[in-house]
Amino acid sequence: MNVIEITHYSDELLEAINDLLSQLSSSALLLSPTDLREIIQSKSSRLLMAKKDGQYYGSLTLAIFKIPTGTRAWVEDVVVNKSARGKGVGKMLLECAVSMAKEAGAKTIDLTSRPSREAANALYRKAGFELRETNVYRYKNT
Repeated sequence: MNVIEITHYSDELLEAINDLLSQLSSSALLLSPTDLREIIQSKSSRLLMAKKDGQYYGSLTLAIFKIPTGTRAWVEDVVVNKSARGKGVGKMLLECAVSMAKEAGAKTIDLTSRPSREAANALYRKAGFELRETNVYRYKNT
């Protein structure tokens, strides 16, 4: 199993990412070819996928951005295929994301996870992320 940064679009990749997204959230919308191309071409985010023998087993999106207080990174949409959970795929994805963020000079790497996702929260702690006492606010543009 290896983690790769996705730099080119393919229909196979679109199918794989949509399958993973459906496992992440029942409310996740399927990506269109245009959506996926925009994500791949974005200068502020990197799409990482865990792949073995032509099959995709997990994905993670890493956003890296510069703000007045320094370069920051944010991890989003971490998902591992049900068939590969508990086998180190999530850890590999996170290690790659942390390495990329450090190379880019990020002072911090943040992520969020619902408390009910016990396995995910255990993974994040095991990977060196610390629980912060903070409020997360969301504005929904409806």
